[in-house]
Amino acid sequence: MADTRDGPELHPMTEELASGKNFASVSTMLPSGRIQTQVLWVGIKDGSLVINTETHRKRYENIEKDARITVLIRDEQDPYRYAEVRGQVERTTTGE
Repeated sequence: MADTRDGPELHPMTEELASGKNFASVSTMLPSGRIQTQVLWVGIKDGSLVINTETHRKRYENIEKDARITVLIRDEQDPYRYAEVRGQVERTTTGE
């Protein structure tokens, strides 16, 4: 049974999976309206879900133009256990 929640706070299982050694499928919108999905590492920083990308990557361009995003984090120890987050990117930072 799904445990679905709305709001700005992350579900405890999302935080758990994002804090572990798990990968996420990250989907963004291309300018054409098609969906682009990549497998990336994710993490938690200050209560927010963080995704690694570089500013020259297409997914960075995508979120700059259309902030909608879906992140599905799979438990690498139990692939039937996962957490999904849908929403909009709130902020981006660079590692300068």
